[in-house]
Amino acid sequence: MKTSILENKSVRQIDIIKVKGNDSFSYTDDISVEEPLEIRISYGNQKRREIRNISVTMRTPGNDAELATGFLFTEGIISGYHQIKNIQNPEAECSRNRDNSIEVELIEDFIPQLMNADRNFYTTSSCGVCGKGSIESIKTVSTFKNEKKEQQNITLEILYRLSGNLQSFQDNFSATGGIHASGIFDGHGNLLALREDVGRHNALDKLIGHALCTGQLPLKNNILVLSGRASFELIQKAAMAGISIVAAIGAPSSLAVDLAKEFDMSLLGFLRDNRFNIYNESSAHRIIKK
Repeated sequence: MKTSILENKSVRQIDIIKVKGNDSFSYTDDISVEEPLEIRISYGNQKRREIRNISVTMRTPGNDAELATGFLFTEGIISGYHQIKNIQNPEAECSRNRDNSIEVELIEDFIPQLMNADRNFYTTSSCGVCGKGSIESIKTVSTFKNEKKEQQNITLEILYRLSGNLQSFQDNFSATGGIHASGIFDGHGNLLALREDVGRHNALDKLIGHALCTGQLPLKNNILVLSGRASFELIQKAAMAGISIVAAIGAPSSLAVDLAKEFDMSLLGFLRDNRFNIYNESSAHRIIKK
């Protein structure tokens, strides 16, 4: 499988006026870039290929191939990286439109699972489930749902380091202060991969897309750290990737807690300042005190 994706900058500089107390002055500030990305797929046999628009999502440009791959996987449209033949920016009238559209060419004779994509839904950077018909349409069955979970024992010392470690690697957040991150850590607290985006769901799709492209799924021996709150959709995507421990800097939603229990996932919230909450009591055995 090959990719042909144009890279875009994720941070832009603009001139602003900064006000502090009774004083104001000119200042050059960094802001996060937000642009739409149209994700489409082509599939069918060699003689008859169909092209279908799947989604338009507001994202931070960069790692678009990973975003499209992760999105198709976490939505259950594909079940493996081997089903992708090529990813490219399709031809367009202007280069800007080309940069903001991506086409995933699936292998011949593979029929994607489009039951949950019957609607052309629009996702924003703040809400990844806008336009979905019902809560049931998001409950995609994970490929790894029935896989036996291995015993994990993560010490408090390691957990307390994760939020600081995540932020220390957030280059775009440090520059702009307005971007989300998802990071995968090993059981010793070492960062394995991190992706940033204005949309929290996009950051996770990019991360899972990276793991899928590099043959790392399922991520059952790793810890997913989220820079903000843990929503239902983020837990659903984590479940699709076979993740057993999710630690969020912010709070989880009620549906996120329910889904974590359904997948026997350890869900931690408010992980900062040497404290956190465990929202699935039956999974607390994965956390040990030192």
